[in-house]
Amino acid sequence: MKIQGVDLLTAAAQAADFPAPGRPEVAFLGRSNVGKSSLLNRLVRRKALARTSRTPGKTRLVHWYRAAGPGGELWLVDMPGYGYAKVSKQERQRWQQLVESYLEGRSSLRVAVLLQDLRRDISDDEELLIDWLEARKIPVLVALTKVDKLKPMRRAARVRTLRAQLALPAARVLPTSAEKGYGIEDLRRAIEAHL
Repeated sequence: MKIQGVDLLTAAAQAADFPAPGRPEVAFLGRSNVGKSSLLNRLVRRKALARTSRTPGKTRLVHWYRAAGPGGELWLVDMPGYGYAKVSKQERQRWQQLVESYLEGRSSLRVAVLLQDLRRDISDDEELLIDWLEARKIPVLVALTKVDKLKPMRRAARVRTLRAQLALPAARVLPTSAEKGYGIEDLRRAIEAHL
């Protein structure tokens, strides 16, 4: 997955505004403030393509980024986070409907990358999302984020624990750090295998 150029294709607040399926798509999902935008920026080697914030719930729209490479064009899709965010219950429900309407009907979706903070245990939300995706035959990769926040021994123990909790093959659960670049090439290769 070599990216030679990337730009914002569009952003949508409702399903009616989604672009027609076209190029292969990779969706980035996860809890609010797990680091979706930061990881996306690191993957495409751009510092500020996707907007980042320390405030949970910053991404409220579905953003499509057009990435050009030697193999053709690819669309990267940054989804709103779920879980804690300082927004109303109605807004959270709207986000959920937006995400589900995208995931349910995208014929061009090739793989979903679920981000999980290495320091947090897997919750029912993540387990249900993985089951939901797998029931719809959408391949799932789990990017364990923020691994640079733990010392190597503690990091290795957490990776083992989360892999056991997820019950997915080790090749589908990848430790990463957007800040330090750890595991980014492994994630690129894993995504490329689904394109």
